[in-house]
Amino acid sequence: MSIDRRRFLQQLSSATAGLAGVSLLGANALAAQPPKKLFFKISLAQWSLHKSLFKKEIDTLDFPRLAREVYQIDAVEYVNQFIKDKATDQQFLRQLLSRSQDHGVVNNMIMIDEESDLGDPDKKKRLKAVEVHRHWADAARFLGCSMIRVNAFGAGSRQEAKEAVVDGLGLLGEYCHQIGLQLVTENHGGLSSDAEWMADVLRQIDKPYVGSLPDFTNWCLRREGPGFWGGKCLEEYDPYRGMATLMPFAAGVSAKAFEFDARGNCLDIDYTKMLKIVKDAGYTGYIGIEYEGESLPEKEGILKTKALLQRVGASLS
Repeated sequence: MSIDRRRFLQQLSSATAGLAGVSLLGANALAAQPPKKLFFKISLAQWSLHKSLFKKEIDTLDFPRLAREVYQIDAVEYVNQFIKDKATDQQFLRQLLSRSQDHGVVNNMIMIDEESDLGDPDKKKRLKAVEVHRHWADAARFLGCSMIRVNAFGAGSRQEAKEAVVDGLGLLGEYCHQIGLQLVTENHGGLSSDAEWMADVLRQIDKPYVGSLPDFTNWCLRREGPGFWGGKCLEEYDPYRGMATLMPFAAGVSAKAFEFDARGNCLDIDYTKMLKIVKDAGYTGYIGIEYEGESLPEKEGILKTKALLQRVGASLS
């Protein structure tokens, strides 16, 4: 072999080794990169564990610890159905606050269901409903929550219900504002799932401290059975149009999930499309995980929903 050829091969070997080193360094550098910061924060809605809670396998005092230790989530949303008699129980509220503080968990909100209608057509009953909800507002304030979620339920014609809901929500909103809370209402069945109707309610109230909590699902306007939840849905508001309509008023967002495919995508809703609507609205607050599926255990369903939010959120960040 000639000296020139030997020198050429030596130089080629050195160059190849150098490129391999650069490639390895690049791969290591890529692996060491921190995950993308999401444009939103993640919280855990207590309803995701409703089966375990109703079966008394866990209770509300366990919730902050489970959120932190099992799901690595540092913000929670309580549901009053699991603490129905605790709105004015100071001993319980002190315990719950202590548990959340011990585990470094933010108490973000209380979701209020099965109370009197804030849109009751009877003025006296409507005022009574506002009074009942004030107790939950006080409890939320004690726990350090930033908001409460209520339902915009009423009766009568479309216009009559709107006028009553504007009055009830407005009165409760004033009280919440006085004690430093945001009041939000969710698309939760009936007229409240008609985004145009709900948006008009919020426009008429026209207060920054009264807003919406758009849920990815819950857009059924009419069902076969009685009430908002009984039977097959016969008429549904378009979920993506509904989200886009309510996001300008949003102080919170609920990420509902039921079933997943083999790749971890939600079968019920397009998370990429939904999160793009959320991002385009300029929203940067909490998105609450609300898993309600039947085929997976609660733990697995919650973790899959969290992973999906993180994956899609990172792709949009």
